[in-house]
Amino acid sequence: MIVIDGSMGEGGGQILRTSIALSALTMTPIKIVNIRAKRRNPGLARQHVTVVKVIKALTNADVRGLALRSKTLDFYPRKRVSGSFKFDVGTAGSIPLILQAILPVMALAPGPINLTIIGGTDVPMSPPIDYIINVFLRYLNKMGYYPSISIVRRGHYPRGGGIVQVVSKPIEKLTPLNLIRRGRVVEIRGRSHCVKLPSHVAERQASSASRILREAGYRNISIDVEYYPPEKDPHLGPGSGIVLWALTSNESVLGADALGARGKPAEVVGREAATKLLEELKSEQALDSHLGDMIIPFLAIADGMSIVGTSKLTLHTITNIEVVRLILGVKVEVTGSLGEPGIIKVEGLGTASIK
Repeated sequence: MIVIDGSMGEGGGQILRTSIALSALTMTPIKIVNIRAKRRNPGLARQHVTVVKVIKALTNADVRGLALRSKTLDFYPRKRVSGSFKFDVGTAGSIPLILQAILPVMALAPGPINLTIIGGTDVPMSPPIDYIINVFLRYLNKMGYYPSISIVRRGHYPRGGGIVQVVSKPIEKLTPLNLIRRGRVVEIRGRSHCVKLPSHVAERQASSASRILREAGYRNISIDVEYYPPEKDPHLGPGSGIVLWALTSNESVLGADALGARGKPAEVVGREAATKLLEELKSEQALDSHLGDMIIPFLAIADGMSIVGTSKLTLHTITNIEVVRLILGVKVEVTGSLGEPGIIKVEGLGTASIK
């Protein structure tokens, strides 16, 4: 059994999510101690419990310590399974963070999987669902994996209630990525949304973001606006947000986002997202700072060497690299300093070696 210390590196839930995913991929028992040790409320929160429950179902696993606030977890995967599943976080816990953990496991399932998850789609301290669909999924597609993710209903903090459906078919292999420089920005797209709020909130977010980007010299900008008339709005609580993504000549995609909040003007939300995107583009690397850590488990099981450039080496990225080294034994080379642009080279195991 491999033992992972959840207090290393960034010391948060990412260590649990990646560790359980890699345990399921390799069918290797794992023990995680000091779960989320560096968080204000350490131990398993509902989102993390749901992650384990989903992967438990996908691998017919035996689990010990699966309870709220548990700081130790033993996970024994037994057999990969497929089929239809439904899970409810019970709070506004992040569906995108759950997807980060379960998508690699779904890729190696013995058959198609149809999954419904209820929780938060657009919540603080997490990538929004539009980022997952329009940035993260594009890179999985490049690697030969084509899961379908659709938003049935959005869920914001604190009410949650978002519904996301995921359909996945198994793959034979993952193609390595070779993307260091982003090239020229060809187009900037986006989605600005609001629920249980007047339509002008989403419109003002989009207008503000477009203005900032145009002032920075970008012209080909297209931001969709999503809102719901009161009589047709199925959401549980108010909320808004905007996600932007830049498409480049080297076929890379870089994203940024911002969430609305009570007392936060819509113009500020739009400006915040646009400013973040401009910061991500500044380094001219192919991957934004969030994708830099999210893609690591996929690079680790790809068939061959991947080389990617990221706009910023974050502590999340460094921690995820350490987890894949410990569990998979893969060779990872990092050039650059924490907080600065970097290049990551990963010698993938190949899916055939872990199936």
